[in-house]
Amino acid sequence: MRLVQVTIPAGKRETVLDVLDGEGIDYVVTDETSGREYTGVVYFPLPTNAVEPILEELREVGLDREAYTVVMKAETVVSAKFEDLTEEYAQREDSEERIARQELEARAEELASALPTYVVMTVLSGIIATAGLLLDSPATVVGSMVIAPLIGPAMAAAVGSVVGDSDLFRRGIILQMLGVLIAIMAATAFSIFVQLTNLVPPGLDPLSFSEVEERLSPNFLSLAVAIGAGVAGALSLMTGISAALVGVMIAVALIPPAATVGIGIAYGEPALALGSAVLTAVNVLSINLAALVVLWWGGYHPEHFFRRDRARIATVKRVAILVGAIVVLSLFLGGVTYDSYQSASTEEDIRDSVTAELDESAYAGYELLDLNIRTTTDYFLFQRPTEVVVRVGVPPDAERPPLASQLATRLEAEHGLDVQIQVQYLEVEQSGLSDEDGGGDSRGRDE
Repeated sequence: MRLVQVTIPAGKRETVLDVLDGEGIDYVVTDETSGREYTGVVYFPLPTNAVEPILEELREVGLDREAYTVVMKAETVVSAKFEDLTEEYAQREDSEERIARQELEARAEELASALPTYVVMTVLSGIIATAGLLLDSPATVVGSMVIAPLIGPAMAAAVGSVVGDSDLFRRGIILQMLGVLIAIMAATAFSIFVQLTNLVPPGLDPLSFSEVEERLSPNFLSLAVAIGAGVAGALSLMTGISAALVGVMIAVALIPPAATVGIGIAYGEPALALGSAVLTAVNVLSINLAALVVLWWGGYHPEHFFRRDRARIATVKRVAILVGAIVVLSLFLGGVTYDSYQSASTEEDIRDSVTAELDESAYAGYELLDLNIRTTTDYFLFQRPTEVVVRVGVPPDAERPPLASQLATRLEAEHGLDVQIQVQYLEVEQSGLSDEDGGGDSRGRDE
């Protein structure tokens, strides 16, 4: 619920009060004595979703924009009329928690931080995320998301579009682009710094960390995360609930990928930088698209009727541009997703072939201990198997048929795979005692 405070211009006192009486709204009027062109100030409580229609009705009867209006949250209202008004608006299609357009714009402007604060917090977030990625520490990466101020610009751009506020829209777009670039630059600079100062071991391979590797090959699931973050951000803005937790969700989609781009640049890993850059771009576009669609679907539009068509056309154009860009980048995501599926299928085929070969009578007593597939990267991101390392356990003094060549022949014949095969033997000797007899002994050596 909200408490609304409105100044009444001279000559409009009776008109304003008639509107409130007609809507069954409780109000209190005080005289205005500041000497300006106002005769009084009226205070009245409203359900949250009643604020916008009531203010619009007051505008229609002559309450101009020069008369200031204040909307505040109210904890409790004890009034029979207010209860009736709440029930009336609860039956409408609008959500009971849907805030007024004026409040939506104010919240969006508030979320878009002042530039100095925004820059500092983004730099800190990028540095902490980079440290967390290089430490392979999920907790540190999550910490970087908590302080990232990226929800404000995304929501500001969406709100500015649907309500026809071009200044707010441009501010949101500029801050988003600036924020991503700052995060990448901060991550790059910090990664170079830790290398030069030997804060990380020389020759460190960033791809050896799971936190980094998972952002090397983005797929369609990343798109779902970003769209979900955008929808959650718009809903939190519409309903007036805290945006802090939703801000973390949006930062999840932006800060770690941007930091990974910086790591890829600093370590000379073009595949890592490219994959993470595509992921960052897709996430930014998807968050904006989801927020735009949800806010427009929520019924927000410019205050003046003649501006609504222009805002609708501009929003439709922006949605079309976002969808087109996402579709183009999704071709990349689709390729990576398909490559991941192919890699998993190839690994399964190789494992099945190795198992089938070892089941042959010539390899009686052989046991598959480990199988490792080494790949090379084609076209920056797509993986191709080049070598298969098979470790098998064999009894002492067992015959050694040419297992490597047999495996190579089988893989070529069954799956068309031309890969190098390396077989490592581990001799295993067991005592004659079974486990039930109370013990066992084994020893092994690599050959």
